[in-house]
Amino acid sequence: MPIDAVLRELLVRQLDHWLPGALHRSRRATLALSYAGDPGTAEAALRVVAGFADRLRGRRLTVLVLTGGGPEVPARLGAVEATLPADVAVHVVPGDPARLPVVLKAAGAAGAPLLTLVDGGAPDPALLAATTTGRPAEVLLTTAATVALRPALTAAGFPLVAEVELVPVDGSPARRVAFGTGLDKSLEAFKDALWAADGAVTGSGDVPADGSGAIRYRDPAGGLLDVAGPPAAGPLRDELLAELTRHGPRTVTELRRHALTATAYRAGDAGRALTELLDTGTVTREPEHGRLGGDVLISAVPAPDARSTA
Repeated sequence: MPIDAVLRELLVRQLDHWLPGALHRSRRATLALSYAGDPGTAEAALRVVAGFADRLRGRRLTVLVLTGGGPEVPARLGAVEATLPADVAVHVVPGDPARLPVVLKAAGAAGAPLLTLVDGGAPDPALLAATTTGRPAEVLLTTAATVALRPALTAAGFPLVAEVELVPVDGSPARRVAFGTGLDKSLEAFKDALWAADGAVTGSGDVPADGSGAIRYRDPAGGLLDVAGPPAAGPLRDELLAELTRHGPRTVTELRRHALTATAYRAGDAGRALTELLDTGTVTREPEHGRLGGDVLISAVPAPDARSTA
């Protein structure tokens, strides 16, 4: 299913960002993968780990694979595991995501960098609490499109959360994906991966060249966004203007953060959207001239009918 390939690409790209930082911060780290079905996700993750073999010397990486797959899973992963250095310990554990808290505790994951993937599990408070025991802790969570993930991740203690709905253009069921972290750079990396994943999958041949297997993103604000090419600025313009209308003037830094955490967009996309709003006279800035830096204050221009009744 194309959407599975996109989710796998998201994990690979996030792992590629996470692993160097984790190895720099600590002498040990844990990668936990909990999913059902095809073991391709774990295979792809282990291949990323193998690419960092030179940086693993003197470090200890534990890879936990909690899967509902059959007995063929260990054998299939064994071929990739054989290419890993001795500093990497891979443990395949049968079971569903509900077992994750016990598995993480048994592995001694607390107190060191922890990246957890939970694919298809409900955002159970006990499960999410277990994923926060890492220092730092990050989680990539996917589930049915009807389940809101942001409230659960925020309640679990993740200060930075982004979520988006993945909508296949062929009409197959949509999925929701969310990422929780305490690190700005990790959230930015997730957003970069989000806008690169579908293109990478399409180019790899995992979906038809005519794009019939590709996906679109449903922004938390409600609009559907095409993934091919740079993100369209229009929906973000509307959302930033709505944010200014709701809460009053905001600095560029605050609006960039809003784009990063409350929409499917990246922080950098806010600059283009704000420039277009300024060009149309929909918003004003203070100071009026100079670089559109982080401390510039942006205000919405009242609608004509609002000005006339003021």
